[in-house]
Amino acid sequence: MEIKPTEPSLALTEIPPGYLNIMGYVDKSEVNGPGCRAVIWVQGCIRECPGCFNPDSWSFEANQLIAIDTLAKNILSNSHNTGLTFSGGEPFWQAPALASLARKVKAAGLNVMSFSGFTLEQLQSESAPPGSQALLEQLDILIDGPFVQTLALNSPNSPVSSSNQRVHVLNPAFQDQITWASDQIEVHILKNGGRIVTGYQGGLELT
Repeated sequence: MEIKPTEPSLALTEIPPGYLNIMGYVDKSEVNGPGCRAVIWVQGCIRECPGCFNPDSWSFEANQLIAIDTLAKNILSNSHNTGLTFSGGEPFWQAPALASLARKVKAAGLNVMSFSGFTLEQLQSESAPPGSQALLEQLDILIDGPFVQTLALNSPNSPVSSSNQRVHVLNPAFQDQITWASDQIEVHILKNGGRIVTGYQGGLELT
């Protein structure tokens, strides 16, 4: 799929230093990567893929602006979290801030993975979003490639949502831990009675 030029939107420049613009956050997820993890869905994506699971994440307008230090504290305060996953939206549009967050949680022993609509080759190229290499250096696992509706998979044996996507194990220690599946679903009940439904092919539903 052809994408628009990788130039940050004006909205990205309006995110205060040391902050992230996110769509959602959950703790103790077991369907967004290996083990029990915190998951952050970032706000903003230029692809607008048909069949996207999170169309509310496309806009780059401010949704939830949250300090990196606050997120790190929240993630590390939950002893169940053994890892952190970035989803979206497109995480690599906020690569510098996510790299900073990743360094903080990795220093405490957590692992980090990310989904991206970019391919690994695009992220390693000169046209990649700013800070992409710094974020790649912090990742243990990368799931790359845009969702393609005509190639969609709904399999209990596949960790990806469409067959063009690839799993890159950047840390050999996780070679045998690609055990989640794209058709799994998880419901989180909030204290206020609301629900967060996640895990179904990377989706996030807030009710």
